[in-house]
Amino acid sequence: MPYQSRWKVDIPSCSLPTFLFGEPGTEVSLPDKRFLSEADRPDTHYLTRAQYKLWAQRFATGLTRSKEFKKGDRILLFASNDLFVPVVFMGTLLAGGIFSGANPTYTARELAHQLRDSGATYLLCSDKTVETGIEAAKLANVSQDRVHVYNSAVYDGPNAEGTQSLKGCKYWGDLVASAEESKDFAWDNLTGPGESNKTLALNYSSGTTGVPKGVEITHLNYVSNTLQVHQLATLHSDWRERQERARWLCFLPMYHAYGQTYFIANSFYRAIPVYIMPKFDFVQLLEHIQKFKITSLTLVPPIAVALAKHPAVKNYDLSSVQEMGCGAAPLGRDVSQQVENIMKGRVNMKQGWGMTEYV
Repeated sequence: MPYQSRWKVDIPSCSLPTFLFGEPGTEVSLPDKRFLSEADRPDTHYLTRAQYKLWAQRFATGLTRSKEFKKGDRILLFASNDLFVPVVFMGTLLAGGIFSGANPTYTARELAHQLRDSGATYLLCSDKTVETGIEAAKLANVSQDRVHVYNSAVYDGPNAEGTQSLKGCKYWGDLVASAEESKDFAWDNLTGPGESNKTLALNYSSGTTGVPKGVEITHLNYVSNTLQVHQLATLHSDWRERQERARWLCFLPMYHAYGQTYFIANSFYRAIPVYIMPKFDFVQLLEHIQKFKITSLTLVPPIAVALAKHPAVKNYDLSSVQEMGCGAAPLGRDVSQQVENIMKGRVNMKQGWGMTEYV
């Protein structure tokens, strides 16, 4: 049976970009401070909130000028986390498209299924996955012209190392317009009746049987999630002080809804700095928590188990952590209790349930 929450929050009907950035030509009231940083080189490779918005507008401008792209089309990203995954995600939305991310460990056959099923207009593949992407395109009868090489080297300029075509595939920088011609790019507000129910992401879940299925997530879904998570944060009596101290570490994949909601939508709305790890490594995770004084951990059960049992944990100062949550799969109370003990009782492990795991 359904349970009624004791709290209520008003959910605006609008697009996620309008919710986060305000209407085109306006600015949100949250401060323009650092938003995204590469965890391995945070002093040189980072984006402020304003820079992030402009990069997303640049990608959106390039997409809308492409002959192949039109509103409602899908952009499929086949890459690990980096500084520009959120840019591709948000730029796709600004252009009126739908984002879909693929697990970078997929085989060509697995990727071909998602490429066919999503009907993606463009497939963006990292340097390491481009050969798999080319093979998947062949299996899906998609022209190699639609396959682009993707990485974050675009940050260092159009002629930087790594910004060239590879294996006969163009570099995705060709789809990124200049800052000057993009700064006034206007996106759809989706404030009309039912418009915010348009799909923004097509996230694939293996579910319980068969091949992965595409789960349609709407603008309204992500706006609602952001406000609900924020509402929970405000229940702490010292929530404003917690907000000032907040630092998040992104080690969850952003091809998954869990990573998207927290490290793209929620973090921007709450103006919380995010440090992005390119791949999960448990000891590096501990190092980054200590170095950046990370305050919140978004876990999945295997990482919670590692926190409870890995011998390296005792070698690091994790005292900055003030809250934890675990999702994507159920977590036993015994492991939760062990993690809480490791954290000396400062946190209470919370569990969340998403709808993309059960299809």
